[in-house]
Amino acid sequence: LTGHRHGGHVERVAALLDEAGEPAQVVAERLRRGQRVPGFGHILYPDGDPRGRALFELCPKNAARARLQGFVDAVREALSLAPTVDFALVALSRTLALPAGASFVLFAVARCAGWVAHCIEQYATGELIRPRARYVGPAPTPPA
Repeated sequence: LTGHRHGGHVERVAALLDEAGEPAQVVAERLRRGQRVPGFGHILYPDGDPRGRALFELCPKNAARARLQGFVDAVREALSLAPTVDFALVALSRTLALPAGASFVLFAVARCAGWVAHCIEQYATGELIRPRARYVGPAPTPPA
């Protein structure tokens, strides 16, 4: 859960949002330094992460949401990228004034539900879902 793509990514989004300055300035400075803007653009969803869109729409319209919308607008203008689920989880946590770390917890709970769903589907079909790797280590030894 703490890898650079899953779970741990919400921390990078939070760090981006904590940078001082107007959102457009923060985004422009990141790009000037050759850095990515975390929380935007998902490789599996080139037209925008539907999870991110749905969660961001749930954010209450308050001062925190206005600043977050500034980031969405700045990144869309500069890079034509939409928010990911990671950005939306941080946005939801901030607009609801949830405790620090809540974004990661929300991600972890959702991830657990997804894993259970994958297990149910795999048991039902008898096939692996999205196998991306092949084990090449020693053969397992049968139990005694």
